[in-house]
Amino acid sequence: MNTSNLKNGDLLFMTDDSELSKAIIEATEKYSHVGIYFDGMIYHASRKRGVAKQNLAEYLAEEKRSVFVYRYPEIETDLIRERAEKYIGCEYNHSFYPDNGKFYCSQYVAEILPIFDVIKMKFGDGKKEITDYWKEYYKELNLPVPSGQPGTNPGQLAKSEKLLYIGKLSAD
Repeated sequence: MNTSNLKNGDLLFMTDDSELSKAIIEATEKYSHVGIYFDGMIYHASRKRGVAKQNLAEYLAEEKRSVFVYRYPEIETDLIRERAEKYIGCEYNHSFYPDNGKFYCSQYVAEILPIFDVIKMKFGDGKKEITDYWKEYYKELNLPVPSGQPGTNPGQLAKSEKLLYIGKLSAD
């Protein structure tokens, strides 16, 4: 599918080749980023911009990403867009800790589209409870790894039975 097939409120789940993306997928599965689409724009929480509204074509041109489209059939697009706009400019939640007024990608989407469960966060790979990547990441933040804290992740959101998988976005 291409961007002309997107509908307002579609959720865009992504992967890329960054080390962070690989670490997120290793600990959670399938996707490392999520945003929501409205009128040619992606609303998302990114490490570079915080919570932002960005032209989707420009965003996709920044780096190579694989994008997978999911749809919530019961979405009230005007209400969700209003909620999405409300948080534009908020800081990115680099620590992934809950309740600090900042947002990481799936935390932002779950806040504006409150249909998802909160789960215990994981930072392991099935062999180690916390991988070396996450140990180093949190060492740089001077914080303990929030393993077991309440949270969300893109792979978990995508597994919601409330969403329909639409397809992989191809380059236009």
